Amino acid sequence: MAAHPETLDIIEMQPSHLTDVLRNETRSYSYPWTAGIFNDCLQGVQECWVASARGDVVGHAVFTVAAGDAHLLNLCIGRDRQGTGFGRQLMAFITERCRRLGASDLYLEVRPSNWVANALYESLGFREIGLRKEYYPAQLGREDARVLALALEMRPKTTD
Repeated sequence: MAAHPETLDIIEMQPSHLTDVLRNETRSYSYPWTAGIFNDCLQGVQECWVASARGDVVGHAVFTVAAGDAHLLNLCIGRDRQGTGFGRQLMAFITERCRRLGASDLYLEVRPSNWVANALYESLGFREIGLRKEYYPAQLGREDARVLALALEMRPKTTD
């Protein structure tokens, strides 16, 4: 991680962001989400956010919060910006946003082969709670998904 990472600006994703989002997605993943999936999320109940540094979209996140639980559906930092601390900053935003929306736990699936993501999630306190067999498409068949969870401790409200 960079010694002094840039601070991200995190804003709600708009359709105008999709070109940059899809660029990051397709450069970062072998099986990226499509424009159609992102459009469905923008029109649905999902929380869709982009992270930018100096005006350049460097990452994005899509998650849901319902019935006291949050589920991270997609987190991506562009391949050329990984290792800069941006993923950690975006996750800090997501966990705080989920808390504010009333979630007590945050869940996600991650490929066991995605060492970078696994290391980030584990460093943030996520713990493995299960395995989804043959969840992801893979070059040779399917790949399992680790199911991870993070308890989102509720912070007491301050009266400033």
